[in-house]
Amino acid sequence: MNWSWLLPGGSASTFAPQIDRMYYAILVITGVVFVLTEVLLLWFVLRYRHKEGRKAEYIHGNVAAEVIWTVVPFVIVIWIALASRGVWASIKDPANIPADAMEVRVAAKQFEWNVSYPGADGVLGSADDFVTRNRMEIPVGRPIKVYLTSEDVIHSFWLREMRLKQDAVPGMEIQVWFEATEAGEYPIGCAELCGTGHTRMRGTLIVHSEDDYQQWLSGQTAPPAPPAQPAQPAPPAP
Repeated sequence: MNWSWLLPGGSASTFAPQIDRMYYAILVITGVVFVLTEVLLLWFVLRYRHKEGRKAEYIHGNVAAEVIWTVVPFVIVIWIALASRGVWASIKDPANIPADAMEVRVAAKQFEWNVSYPGADGVLGSADDFVTRNRMEIPVGRPIKVYLTSEDVIHSFWLREMRLKQDAVPGMEIQVWFEATEAGEYPIGCAELCGTGHTRMRGTLIVHSEDDYQQWLSGQTAPPAPPAQPAQPAPPAP
């Protein structure tokens, strides 16, 4: 069964299927609990509704029932925590970021995303870095390491199809990563209410093929054209 309609935009990163599986597992568990709770609620409403001549009875409690509804949720929550620990660590733990990941810096501010790339020297943070506004352009099939910062308030960097969402906190540099598996254009959103222009804080993630990315990159890092030489005055007529 294709359940992709439950999550918007499909999945387009290496760890997205793992996150989707956890989402569906939690959805099934909470769905079953919801149905059972509502069925029990209706049963109690009908079973113990008011009837003429029947007096209410005081019940102190049921130890077995209390143990069950305490232990079962505890076991379920612990299972979810343990099952999701590996996925969480692979995405959020900087130690698990691939060593060959391409590095970019994303600086959030009201109300835009500024993405810095290494220039011709290949070193992020040097003098030849270049910046794109509200656009992140990357190659498909290559890990991307993001240094996430904020210049003013808390923003939330949200790549929906990559299943990546991370707060950008003023005064902190947070590292996250992802690897796109499908070329295309995807939205960059802010998932944190960050001010009156929050709804306008949108960007675009463009995932290129490797050849197209190299072509785009060469256009960004091409050396500037030499300044035009001033015209030489014509020699005086003899």
